[in-house]
Amino acid sequence: MSLIELPLPDPAIVGRRDAIVRDLIAIAGADIVISDEDGRRAFETDALTAYRRMPLAVVLPTSTQTVSAVLKYAKAQGIKVVPRGAGTSLCGGALPLEDAIVLGVSKMNRVLEIDYHNRFARVEAGITNLAISAAVSAEEFFYAPDPSSQIACTLAGNLAMNSGGAHCLKYGVTTNNVLGVTLVTMDGEIVEIGGGHLDAEGYDLLALVVGSEGQFGVITEATVRILRAAEGARPMMIGFDSSAKAGICVARIIASGIIPVAIEFMDKPAIEVCEAFAKAGYPTNVEALLIIEVEGSEQEIADRLAYIASIAHELNPIALVVSGSAEQSARIWKGRKSAFGAIGRISDYYCMDGTIPLGHLPHVLEQITEICGRYGLRVANIFHAGDGNLHPLVMYDANTPGETEKAERAGAEILKLCVSVGGCLTGEHGVGIEKRDLMRAQFTAEDLAVQLRIKSVFDPDWLLNCGKVFPLDTIEAAKAMAAEEAQLSADKNPAEAA
Repeated sequence: MSLIELPLPDPAIVGRRDAIVRDLIAIAGADIVISDEDGRRAFETDALTAYRRMPLAVVLPTSTQTVSAVLKYAKAQGIKVVPRGAGTSLCGGALPLEDAIVLGVSKMNRVLEIDYHNRFARVEAGITNLAISAAVSAEEFFYAPDPSSQIACTLAGNLAMNSGGAHCLKYGVTTNNVLGVTLVTMDGEIVEIGGGHLDAEGYDLLALVVGSEGQFGVITEATVRILRAAEGARPMMIGFDSSAKAGICVARIIASGIIPVAIEFMDKPAIEVCEAFAKAGYPTNVEALLIIEVEGSEQEIADRLAYIASIAHELNPIALVVSGSAEQSARIWKGRKSAFGAIGRISDYYCMDGTIPLGHLPHVLEQITEICGRYGLRVANIFHAGDGNLHPLVMYDANTPGETEKAERAGAEILKLCVSVGGCLTGEHGVGIEKRDLMRAQFTAEDLAVQLRIKSVFDPDWLLNCGKVFPLDTIEAAKAMAAEEAQLSADKNPAEAA
């Protein structure tokens, strides 16, 4: 049993499934349409695995033109479409519906152009995050955003959710590293936004589209910024006897004017689980651990690490370890990047990603422990401390009746806490279905109304990724308003309507 309501399927659409599959095969080809039950079941959920829905059909196009044709057909037939990358979404952003076509771009994974002089790469949206850096690494370039799932997650999902990663402290999140996209709208129109240059003329539609969670269209290609790799990089680990001290250390480092490449936080439960899994060499006698990485020349690295160590020493750390080799650095980051998988070995978990001002870190961490304790649940805290993007993992047993609901309620309280101290609901995972009903905790009715109107401009029939992002009771009102405005426009301009 779960707390999140999903839209009921349209029985008329479900009843036409066989005919719809035949049409899709005629449009796209039998080799990229999946219609059998076993094949569709592979797409019934994303990384928010508590929720599952069998899609009407799955289409895996290999070209923008095929995406356009499928969307044009779905629009004409009134069929919902759920865009999908690799399905690694932690918020239910790629969860299918029984009356919807899943339109996946995972087969569109080519590198189309690399321009080192102008520092960009043009790629298809189904390419994995890590593959972009691999494609340019021979020339000592890289693509900066690095979510923990980067070996599997696609650029499509990163664009939809505006993903970040450990190195976003210095280099920014996805929106700071994308120059342009090819977007296919619900009526099949192919739109080019931005390109291989820093700023495009006109409205900043790129900023609107990145992070829009598949509500406006399907992104099939992107032009991303590639950066020259630094001479070197080295992490250090600093362990404290309290999370409060670790939080104070983070705030002091940022206030000093030094911007490390990354500052990652792990509390004791997370440290113990990750060390058991990755053998990273984490100190297990501490209550909180910071992983701080700096980059530059050897002298720059040494100077910055020494300065950070001097800040830490004012707080009497229990452990302070500077990596002494590339192998040790790799182990340190392997432990952090494997954190979600390591927790998954021992427990089901519900992962939040609220963001808070750094000054509230000690208070919020205490409150997270208190909230989970009230529900009788354990929590492991792992997050991007440098920009206040929290990742508390609320542990529960999905096989015990009532545990899933308790985890969801605890998670909702944690996210409301983040908003109450001046933060926001999501730092990089997105809203999806997970935070959909919490949108009113952050946005006023007027704020939501503006967002709903923008959605209606791009998708007036509300066929794209339906049931996500916006509270369900607002969606029907927005659809009715869009229909009324369309009718008023048709009455004023009968020639255009015809």
